[in-house]
This record gives sequence, structure tokens and C-alpha cells, in this order.
Amino acid sequence: MEVAPKVLIVEDERMIAEYFKVLVESLGYDVCGIAKSADEAVRLAREEDPAMVFMDVRLVGAKDGVDAANEICRFKSVPTVYVTGSNEQETIDRIKTDHPADILIKPVLAEQIEDALIRFCPRP
Repeated sequence: MEVAPKVLIVEDERMIAEYFKVLVESLGYDVCGIAKSADEAVRLAREEDPAMVFMDVRLVGAKDGVDAANEICRFKSVPTVYVTGSNEQETIDRIKTDHPADILIKPVLAEQIEDALIRFCPRP
């Protein structure tokens, strides 16, 4: 029996998180959690061992998505696709310090999510 790869969604806006969840699951992947904060993202990454992470930059709390991804990378090498509403150079430069798998600018199309999944988390 084929096991679907686990995908962690880190997004503080509920509607966007649900959109990602429905889309990712419709493509045959398992959403292992949705985190609204950096701390929650790190905890879920430890507990669920995702094969890929969709990471928003701006999150609830003092830490952002780059902080979360950097902490996750200390214990797990996982492709991280950043999803951000900001295409300001400062934000992009901060994201690039983490060596992202990709950067998607909101609004994100379904095709972009599918492409990222195929490139960075192919199904067995």
C-alpha cells in the first residue's frame, strides 16, 4: 500500500490555509498539520516528520516563517517552499538566507502549488 507524503502547511490566515489543505489533499498528499506560528510549525515538524513544508513568512507571534524554517533545518532537511504576500527585496533577501526550495508570491495559483509538490515532493 502506497503511503502519501506528508506536507506541513504554515499559514496564519485560515482561508488560505484551508485552500492549501484542500488542494494538497486533492493531489494525493497527506496534510500532517497546519501551523499559525513559528513555534507551532517547529513542534509539528518534529512530531510529524513532513516531506515538504509550505511556509508563509508573516506568522502569528514574534517569530516569522524564516525563523521557523531555520529552526526546523537544525533537526530535519526538508524542502521549504515559501509563500508570501510581499515581493519586497528585503523580504526576498531574508527568505534566501534559508536556501528555499522555491518562493511563491501570493496570490498563489493551484498550478504553482501542484508544480512545487511535483518538483520537491514527488509521490512514490
